[in-house]
Amino acid sequence: MPTADMTEQFALTAERRTEFEKILARYPNRQAACIPVLHLCQEQEGWVSERVLRWVAEQLGLSAAHVQGVATFYTLFNKEPVGKHQVWVCRTLSCALNGADQVLHHCEKRLGIHAGETTKDGKITLRTAECLASCGTAPMMQVDRDYHEGLTLEKVDAILDRLTR
Repeated sequence: MPTADMTEQFALTAERRTEFEKILARYPNRQAACIPVLHLCQEQEGWVSERVLRWVAEQLGLSAAHVQGVATFYTLFNKEPVGKHQVWVCRTLSCALNGADQVLHHCEKRLGIHAGETTKDGKITLRTAECLASCGTAPMMQVDRDYHEGLTLEKVDAILDRLTR
C-alpha cells in the first residue's frame, strides 16, 4: 500500500470533513472526540501516520503527545501501513478449544506470513485478537468488518481465495 509523503499535510475528503463536523457536534469538548476522529482518519488513510497524529492534534487543540498516547493505547488503531484487507483470527478460550490455532497456522501457511505481518502484495494483514465476541460460533475470524464463523479449513480457504484474487 503506498504511503503519503510525510511532508504532505493530511486533509479529510469533503465527505469525511462533514462526518468530522458531526462528530464534533456529538461531544461536549474536542478532547472527547479524539477516538472517533482517529477512527475517521484511519478509515481514509488506512493507518494512523505521523501526519494524521499532527492533524488530529491541531484540529482538536490537543498536544501531539496526547493524541499519540490514545492511538498507541488502543489496538484497533494501525500504527503502520496495513494490507487492503485485515484478517483477525480470534484466540479466546472458546475459539482456542475449537481450533483457532489450526486456523491461524493454516492462514500463515497459505499467505506465507506470520500473525502481525502483511503479504508482499499488500493485500492482507494477518492478526490475532483476544476476543471478537462470537464465542458461540467458534472458531471464527473477522475480515475487515465481516465475521466468518464456524470455520473449517475449507471455509478459510474459500475466504482467502476471495481476498487474494
